[in-house]
Amino acid sequence: MDSTISQTTKPLYRGTQIVWYILGLLEIILAFRFVLKLLAANPTAGFSNFIYKVSLPFAMPFLNVFRVTKIEGNIFEWTTILGMLVYGLIAWGIVKILFMSKSVATPEAAAKLDKEE
Repeated sequence: MDSTISQTTKPLYRGTQIVWYILGLLEIILAFRFVLKLLAANPTAGFSNFIYKVSLPFAMPFLNVFRVTKIEGNIFEWTTILGMLVYGLIAWGIVKILFMSKSVATPEAAAKLDKEE
C-alpha cells in the first residue's frame, strides 16, 4: 500500500465525517424549527424559544425568499425547507472538494479519465 494514500485517507475520512455531522445537527435544528412553526408552538415556551434563537442565524438568509403560508395560526415555512436543501448541497459540495484532495495513483487516474470520455 502506498504510504501517501494511507496518510491522506484518515484525515479525508475524518473531514467528511465532520462535515456530515455538522450538517446533521443543522438539519435537525431546522427541522425542529419547521415542525414547531407548522404546529403553532408557543414561541415563549423554553424549548420553542431556544430552537427559534439557535436556528434564526441559519434560517435568516432565506426568510424573505418565499411568502409564509399561514393556516389558522400554523405556519408552513417554505424558507426553512429551502435552507435545509441549500445547506445539504453545500455540505455535499464540501465533501466532493475534500475527495478531490485524495491521492490517486496514475493507473487509477487514467482509468477514470477513460470512463469520462
